[in-house]
Amino acid sequence: MKLSIIIVNWNNKNLLQKCLESVIGGVRGVRECELIIVDNGSTDGSMELVQSLKRKVQSDSLKLKVIENKENLGFSKGNNIGIRKARGEYIMLLNSDTIVKEGAIATLVNYLDLHPEVDIVGPRLINVDGSPQANCGRFPTLPVVATMLFKEHFGGSDFVRCSPQQSCFVDWLMGAAFVARKEVFDKIGGLDENIFMYMEEVEWFYRAAQAGFKTYFLKEAEIVHLGRGSSKSGRSGPILNIYRGIIYFYRKHKSYWQLIVLLAMLKLKAIMSLILGYLKNDDYLKQTYGQALKIS
Repeated sequence: MKLSIIIVNWNNKNLLQKCLESVIGGVRGVRECELIIVDNGSTDGSMELVQSLKRKVQSDSLKLKVIENKENLGFSKGNNIGIRKARGEYIMLLNSDTIVKEGAIATLVNYLDLHPEVDIVGPRLINVDGSPQANCGRFPTLPVVATMLFKEHFGGSDFVRCSPQQSCFVDWLMGAAFVARKEVFDKIGGLDENIFMYMEEVEWFYRAAQAGFKTYFLKEAEIVHLGRGSSKSGRSGPILNIYRGIIYFYRKHKSYWQLIVLLAMLKLKAIMSLILGYLKNDDYLKQTYGQALKIS
């Protein structure tokens, strides 16, 4: 088996249909490919849709497998279940809120075939209108975190994450779409299941880099990412989960003094945003950063 594509779904029937239909064209040219759909207890008819599409998707070169969980186990655990079932030489994690452009997956696979020095490769993620999404980033050192938290005060957003103008090696890729050699997962394991959502890909790519694996951004492969289509946690959810995720990352990978500095920066950001929320009478800022202030 050349490639295993893993898609985790939770109540995203409409998005999942568009994604699956696009995958058929995206894998054209890839021999022996399996598509593994891990459903996290959907109740919106997603599984009925998958069964109805099974005949259309399934072919001699593309096999479809379905794993049905009884509850929402989260992005990390859902993907790990699929990874353990994967038989491919390469494993692709693909969000359900993506639309694969014709030949994009084949382009990624071919690149790994031709470049043994590269272990993980990801596409250029774009919006529906064709504009680029910032799907590559730097590992969250203290300067990077400071820029991320306070960038609205002094700019520098491209320093944290960007969409490179040319193909190049990067620290990490957005988890919406990337392909890795199976040996990477065999050596470092899957996504950390202690991170429910957000930061899980950064932590995984950090472990990959620590183990000596190289990650590459391939501009020539394009996938449309609808953006947060698979997240139903509202505007506050991403911020709170990033707070939790980055604190967990520092506890796991960084020194005690770095953790202390990180916590101080997070508290400062929360306090500044909370004050601004009261000055502007903004309930979103008050509620979000009131909760963020309690996270430690």
